[in-house]
Amino acid sequence: MTARIGPASRVLIVVGIVLIGLVLLSKLSMAVALGAFAVMLVAGLLAGRPVPFVASPATDVVASALAVPGISPIDPVIAALPDAVILLDRDSRVVAFNPPARAIAPALARGTALALALRVPEIVAAVREVEATGEARRIEYSERVPIDRWFAVHVAPVAPRFKLLAFQDLTPLRRVEEMRADFVANASHELRTPLAALSGFIDTLLGPAREDVAARERFLGIMKGQAERMARLIGDLLSLSRVELNEHLPPDTPLDLVPIVRQVADGLQTLARDREVEIHIALPDEPFIVAGDRDELTRAYENLIENALKYGASGKKIEISFNRAPGVAGPEAVVRVRDFGPGIPAEHLPRLTERFYRIDVGHSRAEGGTGLGLALVKHILIRHRGRLLIESTQGQGATFTTRLPLTGSAT
Repeated sequence: MTARIGPASRVLIVVGIVLIGLVLLSKLSMAVALGAFAVMLVAGLLAGRPVPFVASPATDVVASALAVPGISPIDPVIAALPDAVILLDRDSRVVAFNPPARAIAPALARGTALALALRVPEIVAAVREVEATGEARRIEYSERVPIDRWFAVHVAPVAPRFKLLAFQDLTPLRRVEEMRADFVANASHELRTPLAALSGFIDTLLGPAREDVAARERFLGIMKGQAERMARLIGDLLSLSRVELNEHLPPDTPLDLVPIVRQVADGLQTLARDREVEIHIALPDEPFIVAGDRDELTRAYENLIENALKYGASGKKIEISFNRAPGVAGPEAVVRVRDFGPGIPAEHLPRLTERFYRIDVGHSRAEGGTGLGLALVKHILIRHRGRLLIESTQGQGATFTTRLPLTGSAT
């Protein structure tokens, strides 16, 4: 006959799992955890009855779960942990997990083998090492789809029967490191030219042109332009860095795309009149609701429409249209910005969203471009789980299309 686990043993197992989880998540020191477990163990042995709970939110959850028939006492404990946690049995099958773990591995299900639910060879190998040695392991792994993410996983044995996997999201730390390196490399390269120009004009004003009023006025105008260029460049670099830092956290606020695009188009009417370009916008009758960040979406469509006005001005008009189309995960909002300018050679299309990539460097700088506009648009759309499509035929203009997942009603 199979021996049944008594109430005291069951409570000790659950509390032991909680303490180990808190230690792995750096919420509790090992000494404190061992001391707490030892006190409860001695108390249970002396009393000869179920181990009493120390009053705390975590123990209240366990106690209430034990009192409800059909509910495992482990489930509410695992669910209460802030980071992703998976509990495995001796056969490496899933016993319990929490919502953050489901977000990392949607295939998780109770009773499923870990190798099928979480197809990460590094984790599977670490679990096998823990089974063989009985010692905890820590590994790191990365994901490339749908976006780049990095995780550290702590795998620890919990009594003879269980193994606990605790995940730590390293993505923000890695992105900060990449941003720092990119910022230094890009800023040093792009700022070198305007800084050299400023230095040269300052030397001239301090030397040969000290008393030349006409030259001083002309040089000061050029220096102001170079300073404004540096300000735009630094602003775009910081904006791009902020978007990339949060790229793994999609926004969840419902927004209507139609008024956002219309407001951007209205705000650029002055530039359109200066370039003698007409903006034709076909507004739909129904709203186009997406989950988004208003400021970031406004910035994305500003860049697209402003580019059309600057680089497609020879066509004398741009067209903005809205459509709905099926997507991979459901219906999508499709917004097209089309100009009728000279178009873009086919060999340049794949690289247009790279940082600092320009077809005509001189023309771009003359228009006040930093080479970061389309890169910023791309990363904003990636954060919104959307994408940017670019089509062009030389002599017939270019079309920039954004596709964003449609959602419910706006707040």
